[in-house]
Amino acid sequence: MKSSLRILLLASAALLPAAVHAQPVSGFYVGAGAGLNLQQETSVDSKGVGLAGVAGNGAKVNFDSGLGAVLSAGYGFGNGLRAEIEGSYRHNWVDDGRPARGLGHRGASGYNYGIGAMANVLYDFDLGLPMGITPYIGGGVGYAWLNYQDVKLKGVTDTLDIFGSDGAFAYQGIAGLSLPISSVPGLSLTAEYRYFATLEQELKARSTTDSGKVKVDYANHSVLIGLRYAFGVQPAPVVAPVAPPVVTPAPAPARTYLVFFDFDSAQLTDRARQITSEAAENSKRVQVTRIEVSGHADRSGTPQYNQALSLRRANAVAAELERLGVSRSSMSIQAFGESRPLVPTADGVREPQNRRVEIVLR
Repeated sequence: MKSSLRILLLASAALLPAAVHAQPVSGFYVGAGAGLNLQQETSVDSKGVGLAGVAGNGAKVNFDSGLGAVLSAGYGFGNGLRAEIEGSYRHNWVDDGRPARGLGHRGASGYNYGIGAMANVLYDFDLGLPMGITPYIGGGVGYAWLNYQDVKLKGVTDTLDIFGSDGAFAYQGIAGLSLPISSVPGLSLTAEYRYFATLEQELKARSTTDSGKVKVDYANHSVLIGLRYAFGVQPAPVVAPVAPPVVTPAPAPARTYLVFFDFDSAQLTDRARQITSEAAENSKRVQVTRIEVSGHADRSGTPQYNQALSLRRANAVAAELERLGVSRSSMSIQAFGESRPLVPTADGVREPQNRRVEIVLR
């Protein structure tokens, strides 16, 4: 008995890490459970059987811990309410007893078992507990058959032997917890307590001097571990992982800058100073081995004049870069006059885009 309970508890514990959120039982389901059954002390009305030395009454039977098992099939209405039919089996060995009050006590033996057929109504409470644990309570009525197998209550002067079977109205109360298992949609682990009892039942009995009938009560406390499977439960939708936001890399700093000048001028305008400042700042953010500063002019003057003008422009930009923290030794200063126009023109044309200095970060 103890080894069976140990196996049940270990199997239950193995299922716990796979728990998920509960869903109300909706539709047909089946269930099974097994565990410990504690049968209450039984009072025996033995007035109908004569015992040597006493008026036969006051017999008691105590039972060892035994086994209980249930099988059920039912329907869930999707709102917490369930209705089911159930078959049960309970078995207990006799531990001790007395054949009658005042007869003395010399031990007892035998066993009994009960078979029940019940109709139950249960209600699941959705309390939002961790891991989807759902408490439930319920009750049921039905019929149970009790069988005594060679139960002997030994007294000092006589022995009461109880045997046979009978049936009677049965009733029970149920309180339990269910825990859904993620690996099998619709499957839940259950743990529950049941109080199960019947009205008095009449069994056969005999002593060394007489035979007749006795009346016995039957009440049990059961602690059961089991599984319940609800049909038609769909797997929980798989939530797609949220894609991390795409981080747009900052644009790489420009490596070529154009600084434009007014006609026949080497003076930096405000816009020219702004562009030169951007070049100086970005030269510190990227790997730079050389900074080329190249002056240019349009074709409105003589080639010799434009050559000198483009050099003055290149030197003006280089001086501004140096003022902004760029080492003069890292600069390569050149002047190309009108030989490299950005926009090709005829001789003598004043083209603004050709009046420039190019800064190139190498």
